[in-house]
Amino acid sequence: MLPCMGYRDGHVYATGVIEVYDHNFPYLAEGIVISHSLYDQKYNKAYVNIGVIKDTSKFACDSIRVWWENYRKFQYRYCTSILILADGGGRNSSRHYIFKEDLQKLVDEIGVEICIAHFPPYTSKWNPIEHRLFPHITRSLKGVILKSHDYVKELIENTQYEKA
Repeated sequence: MLPCMGYRDGHVYATGVIEVYDHNFPYLAEGIVISHSLYDQKYNKAYVNIGVIKDTSKFACDSIRVWWENYRKFQYRYCTSILILADGGGRNSSRHYIFKEDLQKLVDEIGVEICIAHFPPYTSKWNPIEHRLFPHITRSLKGVILKSHDYVKELIENTQYEKA
């Protein structure tokens, strides 16, 4: 068992030596992974969109669009509005006008009203996605060397809810 250092603690089993740096140096990375997650409380299902460029409001809205068009439009056939609970920072901040403009464009495109309820600062502990999704994804990534975007995607796709 070889320990993997960095921000993702944990251990991995390997048949040989895995050479890694003991810290994360962004300038040595071959790429980045940006994720945007949506969690459906009713069906206890999550959707994670993985991007590779920048964490923008357009990326957040594209994630909502893909989630709606490919997954939820069929389960919520007669839905006229969507309520999204969101943290107050980052790409979907309540203070960013760009996000509001991109969101309005999305609403006009899909024809379903979207209401965003932002959690106040420092209250992400009340956000269900923090308890129902992120711990399981974090556990899947523990101690693993993230070598490629496809590998990250595979690890997240294979993440399952485990009862304690």
